[in-house]
Amino acid sequence: MIGILVALAASWLLLRFVARAPITVLGIVPNQRRLKEFLVGFLFMALVAVINFLAQAYFKQTSYSLNPDYGVMQFLGATGWVLRAVVFEELVYRGALLYLLIRYIGPVWGCLLSAVVFGVYHWFSYGLIGGRLIVLIYIFLVTGAGGWMFAYAFAKTKSLFAPIGLHLGWNVVTAIVFSSAPMAIGSQLLLPQGEPAQTNDWDTLFYFTLQAIIAPGLVTWYLKTRYRPTGKTTSS
Repeated sequence: MIGILVALAASWLLLRFVARAPITVLGIVPNQRRLKEFLVGFLFMALVAVINFLAQAYFKQTSYSLNPDYGVMQFLGATGWVLRAVVFEELVYRGALLYLLIRYIGPVWGCLLSAVVFGVYHWFSYGLIGGRLIVLIYIFLVTGAGGWMFAYAFAKTKSLFAPIGLHLGWNVVTAIVFSSAPMAIGSQLLLPQGEPAQTNDWDTLFYFTLQAIIAPGLVTWYLKTRYRPTGKTTSS
């Protein structure tokens, strides 16, 4: 929570003294349209994540079972952790900095630069610095594509609700449903069973295509060609 407050304070300072704009230009005040965009983004990426993990189970010849020790308090603690992490990252990478980039260099270049920084950031958050080059490239492309998707959602909707929904949908399913997260929250709802088979080029290609091409591509296509904001559109 402290990190979110610091990010909010830094965002306010940047917007106040660099752009001469209120923090509400980030679209952080809820309204009907923004809540709908949050929900649609959440459900879409949750579905993508479910497809991803079911495909992994198929390729690796494993299955999942319910965690018999899972309880409400464990769920609430994990949900709070995931929510704080997502909101913090969105404030940092799709907040005031992206707003300023879009304002001064345009939406496409601003979103691209944001995506590059987001991809590089995951080298450090995943502890990959010094690792194999092919792994670094793979993680950069996958997370950078996700960064583009979140950034473009912010640019088109002029709100953090859409990117937070997209980001949260993926992370909730990944971390809480399928227990694939850092050790910070441990085992969650479903636990993998059996020894996974060794991955091959085809399943790696599937994961990459789904996460780096299909999901970001669909979101970009929809926002570019079909998205028509309705309801309240002011920044307040």
